[in-house]
Amino acid sequence: MSSLFTKIIDGEIPSHRVYEDDTTFAFLDINPRQPGHTLVVPKTEVDYLFDLPDGDYTALWRAVATVAAGLKQATGCARVVVIVLGYEIAHAHVHLIPSNDLSDVPFPPVDEVAQARLTETAEEIRRALG
Repeated sequence: MSSLFTKIIDGEIPSHRVYEDDTTFAFLDINPRQPGHTLVVPKTEVDYLFDLPDGDYTALWRAVATVAAGLKQATGCARVVVIVLGYEIAHAHVHLIPSNDLSDVPFPPVDEVAQARLTETAEEIRRALG
């Protein structure tokens, strides 16, 4: 069954498209966190961003950069924040949120347990990377 984003890409569900090329599609989020909040998605339906084939992965980030530049110019924002969550819809996607201040975008508080374990965590990651 097609994901919600595939249905949007295929035109089965209307969207406010802002960009499209052979491998990517970008449209305004219907639940924006800031004016101009845009989603950039690969046309290849893959749940987890890092499972995308190399070519699609590269094309996605090229489209993200293109759309972010247009978004910054159109909104006059100081920065475009990039967020990849991936829990909401089982189709890889990148959120682009115009921002003028850190308070424009939700950011979790410092995890003090994680902070206390920085040395151990770094060692675990280095071991996993081989």
